[in-house]
Amino acid sequence: MNDAENGPEQPETAAPGVMAGIGTEPDSGCSELNGQKQAYADLNDRFLRLAADFENFKKRSERERESTVALANEQFVIDLLEVLDNLDRALKADDAHLREGVNHISHLLNAQLERHGVHPIDSLKKPFNPAEHEAIAHVPSGETAGTIIDEVSRGYRMHDKVIRYAKVAVSKGNQ
Repeated sequence: MNDAENGPEQPETAAPGVMAGIGTEPDSGCSELNGQKQAYADLNDRFLRLAADFENFKKRSERERESTVALANEQFVIDLLEVLDNLDRALKADDAHLREGVNHISHLLNAQLERHGVHPIDSLKKPFNPAEHEAIAHVPSGETAGTIIDEVSRGYRMHDKVIRYAKVAVSKGNQ
């Protein structure tokens, strides 16, 4: 038999799986691409959820901080109301007991302030310190120059922070 008898020429068939591999190659590439797109979408969704959770956490933390500050101020005011009540009682008292009542109120107020971390700054006979004092007068005196000789208004510190500078008169020395 010759080639003409066999009929038209048949294309050679490839080894099994070679053509099948070529035919499935685009399908597997497409499914891999779809898998990566899905993974990207999942990661992006997760990222957006985490970002939203973080924003909610920041807002919640800020509300809690504001609430804590408000409650701390509330307790401080409640403590001061006791001092105010005692001032009202002292004003109703007779003159003989007035000084004793005001003295008691002063001690009570100082105790309440110290309980909340507020302490007076001692200034008299100490060297001037601009981190704690505000000089309102510079006067000649028998003290050495730069020494505080009078305290016009007492300074206060809350924990380690100066919340009110002491207004003081500072010595110029003997002039």
